[in-house]
Amino acid sequence: MASPAPGGRPSGVAEDLLSRIEDASLNASAPSQQRWLDGWLLRFSPAKAKRARCINAVAAGRLPVERKLALAAAVFADAGLPMIVRMTPFSEPADLDSQLAARGFNRFDDTRVMVCCRLPRSAPRPPPAGTRLVPLDARNFARTVGALRGSPPAQCEAHAERLAQAPVPHEGYAIVRDSDGAALACGQFAREAELVGLYDIFTAASQRNQGLAHMLCEHLLSRAASAGATCAYLQVESDNAPARRIYADLGFSEGYAYHYRQAR
Repeated sequence: MASPAPGGRPSGVAEDLLSRIEDASLNASAPSQQRWLDGWLLRFSPAKAKRARCINAVAAGRLPVERKLALAAAVFADAGLPMIVRMTPFSEPADLDSQLAARGFNRFDDTRVMVCCRLPRSAPRPPPAGTRLVPLDARNFARTVGALRGSPPAQCEAHAERLAQAPVPHEGYAIVRDSDGAALACGQFAREAELVGLYDIFTAASQRNQGLAHMLCEHLLSRAASAGATCAYLQVESDNAPARRIYADLGFSEGYAYHYRQAR
């Protein structure tokens, strides 16, 4: 599938709503390790999620791009992290993507933000027989999803810290097998006013294609709707066809695309 330009918005969702969703996603993924640099939000957490360790070019600022990149590079070097830039339809200046390409920054990880503004009103399906749905606090959720992904301990700890200190509350859940307590799938949501974002939806490799992710998302959306949410969003890599089919079946459609760039 061809990648739309950073400014492409294939779903027809109102631009002001997409802009608010972008703001909400930044709030939901905010780490403590961040600072502003002339309109750019620099995040340098050692977590796995690139949203927590990249440059978000929120405003154009006053300094030349070359000067800001040099200043940002020093911040990421001090943190021991590669400097990557997240490019969205809202990045500033508007030609930043082409400027970075001209400077030799490679493009990678094309991602879609999908949106659904018709949240379920009926009760979600119960988990499969022999399993139960368990709420998880920030630390236990980070450990659970980290174990399912095979993430190193340092990334799990950084994830737990980010969730515990997030300015937007998260609710995490896991589908757990009764016989041995093993987590089969997990996911969480972050709600801000009427917007809710689904995050970290992950199913154990041995349990896929059994409807667990679909059922879990139904539960998350139902919980969020009962708390006042009316519009949901999520982020999924463009080449993750199985996940995109699940989300489309739940009523999500593409809102906008983003990707990352990193110097060679």
